[in-house]
Amino acid sequence: MRDIDMSTKYDPTSVEAGRYDNWQSKKLFAPESNKEIQGNEPEPYSIVIPPPNVTGKLHLGHAWDTTLQDMIIRQKRMQGFDTLWLPGMDHAGIATQAKVEQRLRGEGVSRYDLGREKFVEQVWDWKNEYATTIKQQWGKMGLSLDFDRERFTLDEGLNKAVNKVFIDLYNKGLIYRGEYIINWDPQARTALSDIEVIYQDDAGAFYHVKYPFTDGTTFDGKDYIEIATTRPETMFGDVAVAVHPSDERYKDLIGKKVLVPLVGREIPIIADEYVEKDFGTGMVKITPAHDPNDFQVGNRHDLERINTMTEDGHLNEFAGKYNGMDRFDARKAIAADLEAGDYMLKVDPIVHSVGHSERTGVQVESRLSTQWFVKMEPLAKQILDMQKNDDEKVEFVPARFEDTFSRWMENIRDWVISRQLWWGHQIPAWYKNKGTDQEELYVGTEAPAGDGWERDPDVLDTWFSSALWPFSTMGWPEKLDGDFARYYPTNTLVTGYDIIFFWVARMMFQGKEFTGQRPFKNVLIHGLIRDGEGRKMSKSLGNGVDPMDVIEKYGADALRWFLVTGSTPGQDLRFTYEKMDSAWNFINKIWNASRYVIMNLDEDTPSTLPDMSQLTLADQWILSRLNTVVTNVTRNFDKFEFGEAGRELYNFIWSDFADWYIEMTKETLNGDQDKAPVQQTLAYVLDQTLRLLQPIMPFVTEAIWQEMPAQNGSEADFAIVKYPVVREELSNPDAEQAFKSLQDLIVAVRNIRAEANAPMSTPIDLMIQTTDDNLKHIFEANADYINRFAHPKTLIISDDVQAPNLAMSQVISGAEIYVPLAELIDIDEEITRLQTEVKKFSGEVKRAEGKLGNDKFVSGAPEAVVAAEKEKLADWQAKLNATEERLQTLKANQ
Repeated sequence: MRDIDMSTKYDPTSVEAGRYDNWQSKKLFAPESNKEIQGNEPEPYSIVIPPPNVTGKLHLGHAWDTTLQDMIIRQKRMQGFDTLWLPGMDHAGIATQAKVEQRLRGEGVSRYDLGREKFVEQVWDWKNEYATTIKQQWGKMGLSLDFDRERFTLDEGLNKAVNKVFIDLYNKGLIYRGEYIINWDPQARTALSDIEVIYQDDAGAFYHVKYPFTDGTTFDGKDYIEIATTRPETMFGDVAVAVHPSDERYKDLIGKKVLVPLVGREIPIIADEYVEKDFGTGMVKITPAHDPNDFQVGNRHDLERINTMTEDGHLNEFAGKYNGMDRFDARKAIAADLEAGDYMLKVDPIVHSVGHSERTGVQVESRLSTQWFVKMEPLAKQILDMQKNDDEKVEFVPARFEDTFSRWMENIRDWVISRQLWWGHQIPAWYKNKGTDQEELYVGTEAPAGDGWERDPDVLDTWFSSALWPFSTMGWPEKLDGDFARYYPTNTLVTGYDIIFFWVARMMFQGKEFTGQRPFKNVLIHGLIRDGEGRKMSKSLGNGVDPMDVIEKYGADALRWFLVTGSTPGQDLRFTYEKMDSAWNFINKIWNASRYVIMNLDEDTPSTLPDMSQLTLADQWILSRLNTVVTNVTRNFDKFEFGEAGRELYNFIWSDFADWYIEMTKETLNGDQDKAPVQQTLAYVLDQTLRLLQPIMPFVTEAIWQEMPAQNGSEADFAIVKYPVVREELSNPDAEQAFKSLQDLIVAVRNIRAEANAPMSTPIDLMIQTTDDNLKHIFEANADYINRFAHPKTLIISDDVQAPNLAMSQVISGAEIYVPLAELIDIDEEITRLQTEVKKFSGEVKRAEGKLGNDKFVSGAPEAVVAAEKEKLADWQAKLNATEERLQTLKANQ
């Protein structure tokens, strides 16, 4: 054995140390760096990273998302594609501003104390701090990103793209400014889109309040009507009470007037079909400035809009004596005064679903506000039409998510894009005499000539700039002949199902609108990472896992293996440390198997295919199995079925290569015969297996590969070697079938030994009966293997074996195996065992007969499938017959 510099145990810390910095220093991940494995006209393949928010460190979900992308791009790079994986980060307007404001509050400072310019400087400092951390984390995970092309959603190039898109959409009439009910975050003091609102159950109450008639009218013997509300603090904005026009109970009340309690303002009773007759009393108060449905009712009836709340969640001058009170404090005070004034009928505690700001967590207010909107209907229609064209459409994986996407696009509302923030892309709009009858509006990057123009202070929704990410990062709109021409549309987007509406849909309609093309050909949807109990990871539950902690303990490759193989597309993934233990154990198995192989190679053993004429059955078998694995892994990668690809690799490496083939080579490696063919086969299979693994485990595979004799201890770049391809000359079904028979024989003898409690050191006689001449030849030609792995004292292979009565037996396809163990076995127990076998074989025969007796199956299934089922039936029937015959013999001699 050669001396090599590989530890006896896999140590991820030493394996991974310095390796990523080496890759980046050589710029291996730039498209220009893999020319050696590309053809004359390499096909481009590009991915843009979903830009993480610069709000903090990456979490396990980021690690999953980026590992899937890295694996895809690494494989494509090795396959000779002209690959680009473009990195970048998102400024994450409200999320980042909220984090910085939280930090400032801890210092006793607000953004208003600093002013806009100084505050934005603070946010840039935050961005630089966390962007550095994120890049370090990307390196720890081994992500093969081209950092020379890194972008940020607030950089100069993207700002130009954002301004162009805004101005063009405005000029097309697809962006407008208007007054509307929007979701409002009172802490961040900004508008929110519908999908930035998270609903959760909160304790509340229905307050049943008297609204007295103004003219002495009575209804049902009372001088008031009953109105139920969950938000009495909004009653100062009431402008009407509505009933359904066909509600017979209230038809005589339409046109009457009632008083708003505590303020004594008259409001009319109106009829509108919005009201549900069977819900509650069938009467609802209408507050157009504080409810989106009431807003629509108010528009239909030309009602006044009274905004009773300030932007930070306090009541204003329209609330009378409650002016300046916090909304929740005011609710308590108003309820108490309603009670004291004999207006409160009852209070029913409830638990109801209430909207909360995704970023700050506070309850959202529906608030009348003037904002900028994108008119979504024509943009949505364009995308829905695109999805009907097979040449243009974006393929969703799994396909079911396209239905989710389409339903949302078909029912989409206009998108509120303005945010009352200081961190973000400032809206390119200018006003003169704002708020007056002489107000002028101009949309453009620079103010018009003349004095008095002020820029709109608001910024655009974060998702407005993120929606342009696939093309704005590649030079659009200024440089259309470089990366944009080469790598757009991108090939695959990888993202979670939780942002299909936030991001995927918006990229699709902006991409189609401004480039005329889909932004990506495929979108691979994954789920969420949950804990071992299936719970979503969160700070409140304390069940979050830092991927850097996992890497420190297990290594990046183990984490990547778990993330890649632990789920199927679209499904959630459960994290447990037991799974991480299994991942580490698998890599340790690879490490030890590789170490053994490399130690047993000569200094000049190449990693190329050996002379095929000198191969043993085991050599032919492992090469054929490798060919099958290359086929299946490549096919599953193409379908994004990475879990299936991982299982294929796991079974091949652990079972076929390590437990079978390597064990079988020991006979040759420890003997006097020519070792070169076996050594070269070992080297070739290991080399190709490492290449198959490299996209998933880039660190450990390179470390092992560089130790192989073919590399002579060089620091060759494994990241850009060629990916394995199917080689027809290696496909050998006969060798696979012959070796399977040998495996079945060895496993059967091992099972007999185990059942008889006869270890390998116990002498046995092994008798194999077969009338199949080919099988007999296989066993005779590979008697050395049988002797090594079954350890018989004597070996008989014949078509006429006189098995003793007291023997244990196993039936395999085409042969019966007997081990005379008269002094070791109990004949009654053996009969019981054989009866169990008969029952099993009978069941399989019955199943196969039922399938072949089904005319629909026989006529409808492919001919090869029917033929295979007939072969299975014949095999099970032969096993059943042999077992029954052996059972009868034992019973006769019992």
